[in-house]
Amino acid sequence: MKPSTVKYLSKKIMEAGEIPLIWGHFGVGKTDIAREIASETGRELIILIISQMEPGDLIGLPARGSDRTVFLKPDWWPDKDNVLIMIDEVNRAHRSIRNAIMQLLIDKRIHNHVLPEGAWIMGAANPPDEEYDQVDLITDPAFMSRFFHLELSPDVDDWVEWSANNDVLPEIISFIKEYPEYLSSDTIVSMRLNLRPSPRSWYKLAKVLSLLSEEDIKNYGYVVSAAIVGSEAARTFLSFLENKVELPDPKSLLLEGKNIEKVAKLSNEEKITLIFRINNFFESLQEEDMIEILNNQDQRAIAENLKKLSDLVPKDALFSVLRFLNEMIEKNKGLKRAFYDKLLEEIAITLGDSSWMEGI
Repeated sequence: MKPSTVKYLSKKIMEAGEIPLIWGHFGVGKTDIAREIASETGRELIILIISQMEPGDLIGLPARGSDRTVFLKPDWWPDKDNVLIMIDEVNRAHRSIRNAIMQLLIDKRIHNHVLPEGAWIMGAANPPDEEYDQVDLITDPAFMSRFFHLELSPDVDDWVEWSANNDVLPEIISFIKEYPEYLSSDTIVSMRLNLRPSPRSWYKLAKVLSLLSEEDIKNYGYVVSAAIVGSEAARTFLSFLENKVELPDPKSLLLEGKNIEKVAKLSNEEKITLIFRINNFFESLQEEDMIEILNNQDQRAIAENLKKLSDLVPKDALFSVLRFLNEMIEKNKGLKRAFYDKLLEEIAITLGDSSWMEGI
């Protein structure tokens, strides 16, 4: 992913109160992205290179209180809300440091010190491969699930634009434009992360997607989704969004005939899904709902709309509704049994074809 895209998505992720983790080789601009975001949003930038820190540097040192031990604020701790904390070299730090930073990621606090309300946090890491001196590879899914994982790779156009504003010699800019293959020998970030979806990761994704426009989702939906729920779940989710069809509401379809004409445009799979939802609607009816339907004689409307539906869905699909109602008669007693029996009888009369009722 090119730097401008990583910067844009990182800002959106932090606006949603979440934490981006940028993966990239050395020198590709991870820290520069943090500096640019801080500058553009008027935030103070605090960089924590945690591979060089001891636990006391991160969480503060203990001190004697009046009747208990308290922890002093570490010297980097911010006092104002317009701050961006960059946690660098996440996967080159000792596990004890990563354990200490978990509370900061989860609760935005360390011991009795709470980050200001509007503080932003982002992280950076080198790719998990043999080129880097890493204490151990991050494999803890609880730790990894706190981040949106963004892969950063060099981009010539982005670099040329950046260098023009950062006093890079024109000769070097011209050379890179002529020989873009020499911008970096590391053009691909080799990721070996096993990101998996969880209720928490879907919640985090929903917060970020709510801040993206339709155009953003079209352009970056897969990247953002894969960054938190993994590639497989992301592909399935994006496919669902692209092919999503609003199915008619079973209740309004059956009682009012609303949107019944839309059924003809549905695929067979979508029609079968609609039939399942109709069966679920019948099963979910409470006794007061059944009494209201019978008092209003709405069973006739249900039967009429099911007859219209019989011309729009496969015969086997509608037959499954009749069979389901028959199972409800056998399964229930009292009012519910009487309701399903009355409803099935009304449907049989309305359909007017005895073949529908054979074999149920």
